[in-house]
Amino acid sequence: MSDAQVIEIVSEAFQVAATIAGPILMAALLVGVSVSLLQTITQIQEMTLTFVPKLVAMGLIILFSGQWMIRTMTNWVIGLWSLIPSM
Repeated sequence: MSDAQVIEIVSEAFQVAATIAGPILMAALLVGVSVSLLQTITQIQEMTLTFVPKLVAMGLIILFSGQWMIRTMTNWVIGLWSLIPSM
């Protein structure tokens, strides 16, 4: 196994991880900014108010796109396993 192959595998791993985590992180970011803006406007400073909407949004994203996430990860792992004989 050469250095180039290792770098390619690690690069693909980071790309798959970013692709899978991207929707969850974007949902948490958008909900967090919205809740913070709402808290600033209404001057409600409840700490738990930020966690529950983020948790719900992230749960919904996983519920609706979890199958795609698992399929993406599975396809990458199958491709990785198919590279083993050529190493």
